[in-house]
Amino acid sequence: MTDTGTPPRNGERPAPRGRGASERPADPIDSKLRSGAKPPAAARLTNSGTTTATATPVQQQPSDAAPLPRAAAKPAAPRTTAPAPPAGVAAGPNNSKPVVGAGEPLSPLSQSLLNGMAAAPNPGQRAEPKRINPRSPRAALEPDRVEIPVSRSKRARHPLVIVGNAIISIFLIVVVAAGYVLYIGKQRFDAPGPLQQDRIVDIPRGSGIRDITDVLSREGVIDQSWVFIGGVLLLKAREGLKAGEYQFKAHASLSDVVSTISEGRVVVHQISIPEGLTSEQIVARLMADDVLTGNIDEIPPEGSMLPDTYSFTRGMTRAQMIVHMQHAQQRLVKEIWERRSPDLPLKTPEQLVILASLVEKETGKPEERTRIAAVFVNRLKQKMRLQSDPTIIYGLVGGKGTLGRPIMKSEIDQPTPYNTYQIDGLPPGPIANPGRAALEAAANPARTRELYFVADGSGGHVFAETYEQHQKNVMRLRQLEAGQTGQAAPVFSPAGSEVAPPAQAATAPPPAPASPHTARHKPRHHAQSAE
Repeated sequence: MTDTGTPPRNGERPAPRGRGASERPADPIDSKLRSGAKPPAAARLTNSGTTTATATPVQQQPSDAAPLPRAAAKPAAPRTTAPAPPAGVAAGPNNSKPVVGAGEPLSPLSQSLLNGMAAAPNPGQRAEPKRINPRSPRAALEPDRVEIPVSRSKRARHPLVIVGNAIISIFLIVVVAAGYVLYIGKQRFDAPGPLQQDRIVDIPRGSGIRDITDVLSREGVIDQSWVFIGGVLLLKAREGLKAGEYQFKAHASLSDVVSTISEGRVVVHQISIPEGLTSEQIVARLMADDVLTGNIDEIPPEGSMLPDTYSFTRGMTRAQMIVHMQHAQQRLVKEIWERRSPDLPLKTPEQLVILASLVEKETGKPEERTRIAAVFVNRLKQKMRLQSDPTIIYGLVGGKGTLGRPIMKSEIDQPTPYNTYQIDGLPPGPIANPGRAALEAAANPARTRELYFVADGSGGHVFAETYEQHQKNVMRLRQLEAGQTGQAAPVFSPAGSEVAPPAQAATAPPPAPASPHTARHKPRHHAQSAE
């Protein structure tokens, strides 16, 4: 079976079968070509591969109109390949008549159409029809439009705009760099330090940030000086850096070091002043402390300092410590004096301090202070001499505080301004610096009628209201001492003095209450009196 011609296209009339080429109707394209009209060109590929131009009727449409719907493509019938016509002559429908005008130049094809033509199907693969939107002849003749690049405005090219952009760019670069530096600095600021063990570092007064940095670097506390300075400046802690003695823990970070110094967490030293010391003894303790500085020009008045445990920092002077202790004593005495017992036979706070110093030197037991204070108060009310052994010692040695040996009988009878065996009432001044407990006891003594007390041999005292009861207590103490030493104990324990034995002393008539000199025979050594 042979192919009689090209299959009819849409809009074309099929050639009648069995007729000659001369009997087929005239092709409308040939008519238009003979009349000189230029129809819209559409390219197609023949079976031989030669590109021929065939005229297709195109309806005039506006260029912006939507494409018309097109019938679905029908599959082409199988054809046999016909021999190619001569060059410049296109085959007609039945390959028997040359087409006039074949090979003449045609109107330019659009790029999209050429791309579609170039995409030929692979052998053995069925070509899928590619839909082409119909275009008007004018639109086909016009070249494809290319977008014109938009030119920059004059405002964007203004020098101020250029400078502003440069400044913003530099600012952003600086911000990014600063952020990176801060990030690295923060890590180093919080990293453990080089210190291998705890160390105390003294920062002198008047040191600036550079001086403090040098001291810390020299002591091995820090190893990054610029990071330390930068951290101080960023934290605004430069004005808060304080001089003093600081203790830094092992591997303390720069952050810990800055916070320790800026918060003033200095090393705190302490000094304890026992109750009952004289002012001279307190000064000696202050001079022996190697943390305190400075000298003491004169001994403070007796009883003007409050014994206590005081905290201080390195650099404090001894004179400042004395002033601090005196202020503490003044505040305490004022407070206690305002709540003293109403029937107390004392007229001034100074007399309260004197009486408290006697109580402080007589006993070291807290529970006995109020009873001993009551004995002294009852004697003052009855106009009896106090007869306190510590006043004998203070009258002999003054502020030294210790006699170094037992009291001799001749020293009891030796008149001094402080010997309460020889004078009436209170001594002219304190014999020591009393503590809070002694001051409280002197201001509020116990409610008793006791007038005597003697040592019990165990560090305490035995109290009595009458002289007869007191004598029994004295004899009991002598028997206790005799059993411990194997010999009778004298009334006193002096060295090289002749004293009547206890039996004779016991048979001696008691003295009048106004001068109870022998009523308070207390065989006590100085060490017991000083407690």
